Order: sequence, then C-alpha cells, then structure tokens
Amino acid sequence: MYSTSAAMPWLAELYSCAEDMNVAIDMSASSPEISLRLGEPETIISPAYQVGEDELIVVTHRDSQLQNLTLEEVQSLFTGSGNPSAQVWVYSSDADMQVLFEQLVMKGRSVSSFAKVAVSPQKMSEAVGSDSNAVGILPRSSMGSGQNIREVYSAGKVPVLATTKVEATGIVRELLVCVSK
Repeated sequence: MYSTSAAMPWLAELYSCAEDMNVAIDMSASSPEISLRLGEPETIISPAYQVGEDELIVVTHRDSQLQNLTLEEVQSLFTGSGNPSAQVWVYSSDADMQVLFEQLVMKGRSVSSFAKVAVSPQKMSEAVGSDSNAVGILPRSSMGSGQNIREVYSAGKVPVLATTKVEATGIVRELLVCVSK
C-alpha cells in the first residue's frame, strides 16, 4: 500500500476495511499492490478505480483580507502579479495536488518563483495558519475544524483513485470495494 500525502485521509477507511477483513496492510512506496492519489495521472498505465472524491480549495489565514476570490484573482496571486503582500504556498511540481492545481487553476501560467513549497497538506495548513499573508492549496478532506485557515476559492471536485499493478482480484478487490462504499 502507498498513498500520496493528499490522499492520506482515505487511509483511515482502508485500515478500517482491512481490520474488518482481518488483513494486514504494509505501507511501502516500493512496488505497492494499491496506490492512492488525488486526480488522474497524466497517463494511466495500470488499472485505476475511483474510491472517493475530494475538492481542491485555495485557503488563507483566517485573518487575511483576501475574501471569496475569482479564478482570475487566484491566478494573479499565484503568478505573483496579485497582492504583493501575499505569501504564496505550493507543492513540489510532481505532487498530485500541484498537478491538479496547475490543470484546474493555472492553465499554463507559471507559479511565482517566490512561492514557498510545502511537503504535505498538513505542512501547508500549518504554514498558512501561522502567517496572515499566506495563501495555499488544500484538499477539502485536510481542512479540519479548529484550524486558523479558511477557504477563499474552490477549484472543483477531483476523484480519489486507487491504482493497482494488475486488474484487482481477491483481497485487493475486496479492499477497494470496501473503501469506495
């Protein structure tokens, strides 16, 4: 089993299913039977199953002056041509969240070279929640209560996919069916 940091919330359901089925799960990025991610990869070379749905949102610090942004305003902020006091946060260029953000929001525009990089949704949430000028990207499933952040834009819903090396059969198929309920 492997999961990108953005798809981690689905691990709880997977663990619950595995426990109910009396199955042990081994977490490993090296040749996993099941890989969880947000959104479709550029090319799908193995079987993929939708096990859920999440929403990509742009967030700011609760005290930020930024409010309900339009697509154009979000694009301006992230290219560095918007509010000069805004500190933009993104993910590494190969992270599923960043790929989705580029597809759904940036649409060919380059993110500012002054953007800071978060390694996970948790770190993104911490960074944005600790700086009133910060703006970043989160999956809605990572937006918990009690955080010092708020949503200012929704880029839309995206599938949560489980990919497997080969067609899912046996216990792997049963786990995927259970998680997608």
